[in-house]
Amino acid sequence: MIITRLIGGLGNQCFQYAVGRHLSEICHAELKIDISEFEFYKIHAYSLNHLNIVENFATPDELAEVKHVREKHFHFDPEILQLPDKVYLLGYWQSEKYFKSIADIIRCELSVKLPLSGRDKEVVGQIMCCDSVSVHIRRSDYLPNTYKEQILESCSFDYYLDSAKRIVRDLKKPHFFIFADDILWVRDNFKLPYPVTFVDHNGADKNYEDMRLMSLCKHNIIANSTFSWWGAWLNKNPNKKVFAPQKWFTEKARSSPRDLVPELWSKV
Repeated sequence: MIITRLIGGLGNQCFQYAVGRHLSEICHAELKIDISEFEFYKIHAYSLNHLNIVENFATPDELAEVKHVREKHFHFDPEILQLPDKVYLLGYWQSEKYFKSIADIIRCELSVKLPLSGRDKEVVGQIMCCDSVSVHIRRSDYLPNTYKEQILESCSFDYYLDSAKRIVRDLKKPHFFIFADDILWVRDNFKLPYPVTFVDHNGADKNYEDMRLMSLCKHNIIANSTFSWWGAWLNKNPNKKVFAPQKWFTEKARSSPRDLVPELWSKV
């Protein structure tokens, strides 16, 4: 039995699930998830129930039976994939190296359960008919005097403009689909000299739908956010271009994203 603790937003939960899923495959063991932290953690809700995951919940007795293994550092730790059965994983595990070899399984299980409908289905129709590029702008919890502002570098508009210019070099008719946690502010302040659609109909309780829409775009410009990281990683286009920020963390964080951004993605 492999147990993985889930905590944080949807992106973090996906990483935590993926490492546990891979280790369960290696050990030929049952995977269970622990969502007990969400009883006290109110910033985000448990969200993987909307996806096609193996959803087995660990009991308190099972948590007491297994060895607790904490993430040692931020970058990839190959020793994690050599662990035996009966472990409880505590960490964030933000690297595809923890699950790249079972990418097809992860993409299948992190797909949304319900079929597209309503406005989401309309937007996908637009996405499929053009050289679509998702752009994710994370703002509200990266503002000054917030906790995340202390460890995560806020992406500048220059980063997005530079990434857009680079991606446009190879696209005949690019169309940018803008996703943001403060879409009204972005609509008023962020300007691209290309066709743009602001995706503003899904609230926080349907963030998994926005992640699906991002993954269906042909190309992606992500923020330093695990949410848009997964939107890009789940993109199945073999010729996709993905742009990610070169600087992910502030100097205060003392963390390196060296294993976070996949090798084939472009850092700007």
